[in-house]
Amino acid sequence: MGEISTSGEREPSQPAKRVTAVLPFAGAAAVLVGGLIAYLNRDFVGWFAYAPLSNEPFSGSGMAFVTQGTQIGLAVAVVGLLVLAFWAGFRTGRKASPKKH
Repeated sequence: MGEISTSGEREPSQPAKRVTAVLPFAGAAAVLVGGLIAYLNRDFVGWFAYAPLSNEPFSGSGMAFVTQGTQIGLAVAVVGLLVLAFWAGFRTGRKASPKKH
């Protein structure tokens, strides 16, 4: 008689293996690109106010708004970090799961 396998696990297909191999590189690339975008768009967008009683403008030191380019770069970097966190959790879960024979 033949051997009956009741294992719920299958070998991952080739596209699935490729995706799990490419995912960390894509996440790292997103972090690097996002950091580069945020770094290159770091123009100072501050504020000033005119104080009419002292006849001189007031400029707050160390107070600046984040430009839209910096926000986009940081968002791309965060997405890359989320991809890396997902991949790390997925790999850890695959290693920790018991193999049924």
